[in-house]
Amino acid sequence: MPQTHITTLPLHTPSGVLSRVRTALMTALTRHRERQRLAHLDAHLLRDIGLDPQEVRRECTKPFWQP
Repeated sequence: MPQTHITTLPLHTPSGVLSRVRTALMTALTRHRERQRLAHLDAHLLRDIGLDPQEVRRECTKPFWQP
């Protein structure tokens, strides 16, 4: 008895461009949120994680699209 192989397509396949745009937006949003949280840490916590206030200011003033 011959076996048949059925291939199914996924219900939703994002196009390459849309997928890259979505990924870029999510990355920018995450970067923005992380910088906001970093900006609110006090000096004691910054020392605990090995950062100085100048580094934090420099990082937090970057635009969201800049890594």
